[in-house]
Amino acid sequence: MGTKRKHSEVATKDVVEAEEPPKKKSIATEKPFVHTVDHSWESLKVTPKVAEAIKELGFERMTEVQARTIPLLLEGHDVVAGAKTGSGKTLAFLLPALNLIHSAQLKPRNGTGVFIITPTRELAIQIYGVCRDLMGDSRFSQTYGIVIGGANKHSEAVKLKKGVSILVATPGRLLDHLQSTPFKFETCLALIIDEADRILETGFEEDMKRILKIIPAKRQTMLFSATQTQKTEDLMRLAFRGRPKFVEIASASEHSTADRIEQGYCVLDQEMKFRILFSFLKRNRSKKIVVFFSTCKAVKFYSELCNFIDLPVLELHGQLKQKKRTTTFFEFVNLDKGVLLCTNVAARGLDIPEVDWIIQYDPCDDPKEYIHRVGRTARGLKGEGKALLFLLAQELGYLQELRDLRVPVKEYKFPSSKVANIQTKLEDLVSKVYHLHKLAREAYRSFIQCYAQQKKPIFDVYKLDLVGVAKSFGFAVPPNVNLANVSLKGNKKNKKRKHRNY
Repeated sequence: MGTKRKHSEVATKDVVEAEEPPKKKSIATEKPFVHTVDHSWESLKVTPKVAEAIKELGFERMTEVQARTIPLLLEGHDVVAGAKTGSGKTLAFLLPALNLIHSAQLKPRNGTGVFIITPTRELAIQIYGVCRDLMGDSRFSQTYGIVIGGANKHSEAVKLKKGVSILVATPGRLLDHLQSTPFKFETCLALIIDEADRILETGFEEDMKRILKIIPAKRQTMLFSATQTQKTEDLMRLAFRGRPKFVEIASASEHSTADRIEQGYCVLDQEMKFRILFSFLKRNRSKKIVVFFSTCKAVKFYSELCNFIDLPVLELHGQLKQKKRTTTFFEFVNLDKGVLLCTNVAARGLDIPEVDWIIQYDPCDDPKEYIHRVGRTARGLKGEGKALLFLLAQELGYLQELRDLRVPVKEYKFPSSKVANIQTKLEDLVSKVYHLHKLAREAYRSFIQCYAQQKKPIFDVYKLDLVGVAKSFGFAVPPNVNLANVSLKGNKKNKKRKHRNY
């Protein structure tokens, strides 16, 4: 967020800023122009108390996205901002939001003045924490709060009725309160949408449409995202009434990921995936590592397995209760070394300091999610990190998609002599420990199901080596798992195959 902290977000070099032309179908494309800006906090026209809050936080200078967007927002413009993950977007929208309600002398009894909507609970909690640091305990008369799924709705409602000036929320829970909790929001001055490219994914689109119909249309709107997609444009059309200012921060290196991330991939057989991961984690016990899996059940199984065999790991996924998710997130944030196994719930916007390695055990269907995943490392002006992607031979087409997105990757190889020979012990363990056996069966089924539902041709479920898949989950032979209700894709010839035991 600023340049003082170790894991502050990255400033980039080449900057473009433009306003939408009046006659174009795509409201996200226009010819940019370039100009210089002042990166000093003293240059901002904010209230004395907001200036004091910035000074107490100790930030030395603004990052590029902050220097480009904050002045525009302070002038009251609607803004669409795109910048790499880790570039300082959170403070870029929080500071103008705070200045807006403070300069308007909005009191808690006047109701909610700013809505901040974000797709995940963890990111909402993180934004809430930055807001708390900025506003302090008694620095401002305005208040701040958070409403997210999994938390106590009654407690949230009580706080909303008392008055929350800045409200951080996930879409579903916010809509629930807007429809069922009697609280004031008619004085809403601003709407902020963070991680905009994900907001309209499955489960969010209808919620956002309803939210935008309920809250006042006369407001300032801010939309922030690390990647621009068709979903982002769809959300712009829903959220904006006029023509927003566009700010895009691009790196001089032309890479879509931070320059200080050393990125690689390794091609391996399915049955070797866990053995290689196990060997890697054993050799890097002194590092801080995040490992991404495709399903919640895979995270549950592998975390139970690793902890069972004295390889301590934490787990974070959508099937955990909210209290556990929050506890795990902050526990990992505060660790100097350790391993977090997770799903994409941890891929967006989370500011986890000093992460050494990002391991993608399962690649994402959408290569743009790769960018968000690796963005958990090399955060800050001087942060460095490494990323490793596991690929099957039939998935090598994924590399071209990464290169099309300007993601530089090089091949790594693991010598067989450095891979632990634990397959027999693994299979013996899964066959004898009922709890692990049950979790392994569920994880095996969920992996096949998830793989079958991938949209890209390179993820062809019929090309999977099922014996290898089974071995990676600790089975000597593929378990008899009923997938009759799983929708498997493939060509007409493949669809004629019986897949009951997939």
